[in-house]
Amino acid sequence: MTDPVVHIAQLNLQYAGEVVLDQLDWQVFRGECWLIGGKSGSGKSALAKVVAGLEKGTGTVEINFIRHSSLPPRVLYVSNWYEFTNLEGDRNFYYQQRYNKHQKNDTLTVYAELAAYAQAEGLSFGDLEKYLDLFEFIDLKGTQLIELSSGEHKKLQLIKALWLQPQLLIVDEPYTGLDKASRKKLNGFFDDLAAVGVQLVLVTNEQDLPACINRFAEIDKGNIKQVDSVQALSVDASRNRKPLPLFLQEAPVSPAEVMVHMENIHVRYGDKVVLKGIDWTVRAGEKWLLQGHNGSGKSTLLSLITGDHPQAYANNIALFGQPRGSGESIWDIKERIGIISPELHWYFDKTARVWQAIASGFYDSIGLFRQVSYEKQQKINQLLDFFELTEVKDRLITTLPLGKQRLVLLARTIIKNPALLILDEPCQGLDHTQTAFFNAVVDELCGFGKTLIYVGHYETQLPNCLEKKMVLEKGEAKVIEEMNEVVC
Repeated sequence: MTDPVVHIAQLNLQYAGEVVLDQLDWQVFRGECWLIGGKSGSGKSALAKVVAGLEKGTGTVEINFIRHSSLPPRVLYVSNWYEFTNLEGDRNFYYQQRYNKHQKNDTLTVYAELAAYAQAEGLSFGDLEKYLDLFEFIDLKGTQLIELSSGEHKKLQLIKALWLQPQLLIVDEPYTGLDKASRKKLNGFFDDLAAVGVQLVLVTNEQDLPACINRFAEIDKGNIKQVDSVQALSVDASRNRKPLPLFLQEAPVSPAEVMVHMENIHVRYGDKVVLKGIDWTVRAGEKWLLQGHNGSGKSTLLSLITGDHPQAYANNIALFGQPRGSGESIWDIKERIGIISPELHWYFDKTARVWQAIASGFYDSIGLFRQVSYEKQQKINQLLDFFELTEVKDRLITTLPLGKQRLVLLARTIIKNPALLILDEPCQGLDHTQTAFFNAVVDELCGFGKTLIYVGHYETQLPNCLEKKMVLEKGEAKVIEEMNEVVC
């Protein structure tokens, strides 16, 4: 019998004194492509990082490559979150920097990043064009890394992985931030890789999978357990529904009948047009769905509302009944808005503890830098209890599983009971149970007079209360219409 590609025996791993992997045994044989799923926080990503050599446990971890294969003898791990560096090798970016033309040139372009990767890995650019084309990256080669959306960053890492074609490829949450068309294309790529001998390990609970996946497993009490199908994976227990904290059952004061009014909005960087001729009005109490492919301009449009984009003041925008630039400060605007986005999560203060992260929502800061009053502390405690985060309130947010990190930031978003909620892919990183829980919370919140702008790709994972929809395509509003079904 041939040696397994991956041989793990008696593997142990702890984080902050807590056992994550306990005497774990696992073997991956040639021709097997695995899906590792199951409950959030069970150790799936930890196992993937150990196999890739990025985490060090105790026990036996052996990787047996094929010596005479044309595929590189490499284990490549594509993480759920990718942290790029600036030209000096630092990751010290701030949230608004991606919109500031005087600051953004601190990072490589997509083309320069790929050129450096090709040189390091000995790759030919002749093999790259098909991946750039299929991921719609041809026009992004001159784009700075800091300008890319979260979905585009995910695509870039997948492009590099497909280009390299390592003997063992591990992808953590491969579909995060990708729209429906991109997910379908990616599954086709995975099948192509498996056909030429690449061994795949996908870490996800998604059910729309490439045909090559033929083994399924989950982490149970620190060890790996094989199951028959993705449908057989364990799921997190449904959360006990609790009533919203009383302060969130109060309708926010709406300062005007029209919350957002935009006329003929244009945003461009040099020759690159990001938004073109957008007209949009959001009235108090309306619930909007904003959709579009990765890079269609959604995040830029939202940044004009929040005031994070410097071109907000060069366009005809009125917020809460006041024209932009009429004397209001950015903090006056942010006081009435609660926002969450993958980018805010990306740039959030990594030294913040859970309760500090939630408290920062009062001040619209990326971290907490001031004392919290007794009244505010009571609201923090109520949200810790509501989201079942009390036991981890003093832990660093970065030590939590990604799903719980997102719940912390969701609590931060609603803590000041804002009149306008902007939820940009708020359930990215949450499993199906957590997504259903949060969307139910959104429905309940919106029953108390909130105005909502919700960005989401998955049609089956949206709140019921959405009423209207705008779809962006290459910076233009292609669809503005009523939703077919309104449940809320």
